[in-house]
Amino acid sequence: MTTDQSAIDQSTAEQTAYATEGDNAVYAQPDGRVIPVVTRAGHEDTSTMQSGQCVRVSGVSIQHTPATKIWFGQVSNEPGYRSFPHHHGEAETGGYVLRGHGRIYFGEGYREYIDMTAGDWVFVPPFMPHVEANMSTTEELVWLTARTPENIVVNLEDVDDSELEGFRRA
Repeated sequence: MTTDQSAIDQSTAEQTAYATEGDNAVYAQPDGRVIPVVTRAGHEDTSTMQSGQCVRVSGVSIQHTPATKIWFGQVSNEPGYRSFPHHHGEAETGGYVLRGHGRIYFGEGYREYIDMTAGDWVFVPPFMPHVEANMSTTEELVWLTARTPENIVVNLEDVDDSELEGFRRA
């Protein structure tokens, strides 16, 4: 049985006591209740920071939920497209590849790289310059990304595609 947030029984919510170690008041709704917040499909935040043809769509972020310490969203690259060189400032980044063949270029001149495919997880340390590329010229690359404290994207000077080993545009 699914319940819409607006359909939560007020009397039941008032009778439920939650054991917590801390003050969740920052997450309270206008009526003072602390409840889960669902971002419905098609209502994600698209004003998040972008990098080249790497498109980030936020499902959970400070921009549209009470979240204050996490950014969680979907990142996608069309076939044969890539991000600009960038880093994520102080943010730790974790990703999970849903579909496609991705490559993260890093290191001096972006000459090092790691490939990823569906089911792979990746961690990118804070302040690490990198390029996210879709290595397929026919299939979209889609992954989920979580970042703390939020979606920090610092774009750096671009590099020519020819400097990224094996990368081809669609």
